[in-house]
Amino acid sequence: MSSENGENEALNEISKKIEDNWESFVCALEKKISLKAVSAEGISSPTMKASAEFVAQCLRDAGIDNARVEQATQEDGTPGAWEVVGQKDVGSDKTVFLYAHHDVQPAGDESAWRTPPFKGVVERGRLYGRGSSDDGGGIMTHVGALTALKGNLNCNVKVFIEGEEEMGSPSFVPFLNAHPDYFDADVMFITDSSNWSAKIPSLTSSLRGNVTMDVTVKCLEHPVHSGTFGGPILDANTLSCMLVSSFYDKDGNVVVPGLVQGEPIGGLKEDLSEEDFRKDSSLLPSCRLAGSGSLASRLWTKPAIALTGMNIRPVKEAFNQLASECTFRLSVRISPLQKAEDAAKALKDFIMKNAPFGCQIDVHVLETGTGWAMDPHNPVALKAEKCFQEVFGCAPENKGEGGSIPMIPILQAKFPKANVLVDGPEDPLTNAHAPNESQDLSELRGDMEAEALILSSL
Repeated sequence: MSSENGENEALNEISKKIEDNWESFVCALEKKISLKAVSAEGISSPTMKASAEFVAQCLRDAGIDNARVEQATQEDGTPGAWEVVGQKDVGSDKTVFLYAHHDVQPAGDESAWRTPPFKGVVERGRLYGRGSSDDGGGIMTHVGALTALKGNLNCNVKVFIEGEEEMGSPSFVPFLNAHPDYFDADVMFITDSSNWSAKIPSLTSSLRGNVTMDVTVKCLEHPVHSGTFGGPILDANTLSCMLVSSFYDKDGNVVVPGLVQGEPIGGLKEDLSEEDFRKDSSLLPSCRLAGSGSLASRLWTKPAIALTGMNIRPVKEAFNQLASECTFRLSVRISPLQKAEDAAKALKDFIMKNAPFGCQIDVHVLETGTGWAMDPHNPVALKAEKCFQEVFGCAPENKGEGGSIPMIPILQAKFPKANVLVDGPEDPLTNAHAPNESQDLSELRGDMEAEALILSSL
């Protein structure tokens, strides 16, 4: 029997098992949505524990007999997230680690939802509800793949379903350090990302890192009357705006020396559609896009600086006064090829050297997270691409992500020999973190089949 015939036979068997269990998978995902596992309301809450227990049961049903819930401890010793862990040893010399997270974002303005946010509703092939895709779809990808291979695994499997990813994973490092054996593996499969479309699969080729910092600008010992002193003195709010504007050239490119300007990892087969990007982002027709080069590089591998908060008097309380001091927050997305600490230093040095009109400046770095880049020539990645093509009938369009998943570079640093693959159940219509989040069900089925085929090939 040829290798191709063997793979076709394996896929046919996988597809049949997923088809036989499909309704139970959808019902489980609907149940997961109803549990309202919002970690922002308390990572150690009974609600989050109930969510973890449900996921553990799904994994046990899929063949991870010892799937269980363990509570992490935060750095300060306080109770942390409810994590789901488990492993299946079949005596193989290859071990695969499977990751997803069971916590979800808050619903936000529920009046903006067409369906109840915590009730799964199927419409036109999509399942609507908070967490249907991010990351309920990721959990069910693993459950479906393991179910399809139940009793026929060719590799050892370790599973970790996190309970606080949407909160920045404050318990993750202590839990990792306490239980490194739960994570050590040859291949790590992270399902918390997105595909090019519901019909075109993707491996995630890169994730930008992030730096968060607060900047305080001071120019006066105390506020003064704008009529008496305005003109020779620029207020702290205006100086802050001038400082932020110095980060960019006239076309909106970030020009801070020392911030790495990267290109898409592995090259770019096809650039993103500006028309679709404008529509998805709700950008006003009159607004030009900032920056130069491919749209993909501007979103995935070049730095971006956003002013996300500013201590300034509200308009309804404004009066004729020059502000003496202003603090603002910067959220910086950095190239996946740059260490976050180096990026933070580069921006801080630039700010301190470019104080408008000699104002006093204080910079406080709050958070740093290094990005991650896939090795596009990795044999495991190439095998995964082949499996995706077999299932979806087209070659994957690998893509970067503008956001960050901090635990991935942490895992890669802890286990440098592991091959890390990142994919996920989302597509451009998913609306993760927004109203009317949904999961394309045909795409979910394809992701299950592809992951099962990858596991069987190992």
